[in-house]
Amino acid sequence: MKTSLKTVLAAVAVIGSLTLAGCAPAAEEPAATTEVAALEGLTGVVGAKDFSEQYILGNMVSLLLNENGADTSYQTIVGSANVRTALESGEFMGYWEYTGTSWLAYNGNDAGVPGVQAQYDAVKSADAAKGIAWLDGANVNNTYAFAIRSEKAAELGIKSLSDIAALPASEQTFCVESEFASRPDGWEGLKKTYGLTGAKTVTLDTGAIYSVADAGKDCNFGEVFATDGRIKALDLTVMADDKEYFPVYQVGFTLKQETLDAYPALADIINALTATLTDTVMQGLNAQADVDGEDPEDIARAYLVEQGLIKG
Repeated sequence: MKTSLKTVLAAVAVIGSLTLAGCAPAAEEPAATTEVAALEGLTGVVGAKDFSEQYILGNMVSLLLNENGADTSYQTIVGSANVRTALESGEFMGYWEYTGTSWLAYNGNDAGVPGVQAQYDAVKSADAAKGIAWLDGANVNNTYAFAIRSEKAAELGIKSLSDIAALPASEQTFCVESEFASRPDGWEGLKKTYGLTGAKTVTLDTGAIYSVADAGKDCNFGEVFATDGRIKALDLTVMADDKEYFPVYQVGFTLKQETLDAYPALADIINALTATLTDTVMQGLNAQADVDGEDPEDIARAYLVEQGLIKG
């Protein structure tokens, strides 16, 4: 059988095209990409002191870090010094601290540094020398204060701590916690600063002071924390610290510098949370725990979701 030239040429063309196709390099598959979470590999315990604000803040950080790849848990320890010791020993990977507490109790100073930023800068520098890093300070000053039920304040005509010194000794009754009685910025210094020489004190647990002060039976004036939600809920009036006796207690997250060096993303992640916190915000969150009886972890989770910091 004769084969036409046209048929041969067509066959050659087909073979050539197949050959060229066979020689062409195979298209490369897209390289598989695996997104590594910012804090993958970070483990540890986020600590907290033993009151509601700390429970809430500590849970917030643990939840937030875990959302970003870490594997942390949360734990409370009684006593400020114990929490700091747990950080230094490595038992805690970090916790929320207050500038005034670190400056006075851990760094051994006799008085606070006037001004929020000045106090923060001073304590950040002092703790850096010990290998402890401070992340950003929040717009939260949970300083000590004394509060009285509002109707009694109106009856006595008082607004400040200086006003109390002019009252009869029988009205100068204070409820304080045991730690405040022994702190360098505690009861003895306050009594001297404001001339409360005739004052009498009753020592109670922190949580009990609010209700006792509201009842007005064991004491007129209760030691409170400025961001506590029970102040508003119980209609207590806070006495102005007109001689600025109490140091600034700005809250900020602390951790070892070596941990921050290993996981530098920690700073941006936690600072994003810190930037949302104010005195008013903390009073509201604390009230959910201390007034409404909600679980601190639930409060923390709901807030983080509301702020868009973790998924719902």
